[in-house]
Amino acid sequence: MAKISKNAKVAQRAANLGSGRDFVKVIKSIKDPVSGKYTFKEMIVHKDKVKEFFEQSK
Repeated sequence: MAKISKNAKVAQRAANLGSGRDFVKVIKSIKDPVSGKYTFKEMIVHKDKVKEFFEQSK
């Protein structure tokens, strides 16, 4: 098995960090018109799509 230099490990770790930080967890409360109870819809979406998530099904 070949050895990997420390610099290569740091570069690989830095490349992987950006991908996970681009996503956020969003929670939307939805009120049932019949009973008046609230339910919550949770999703993990890309940070650029958050506005679209909240505009969906108003």
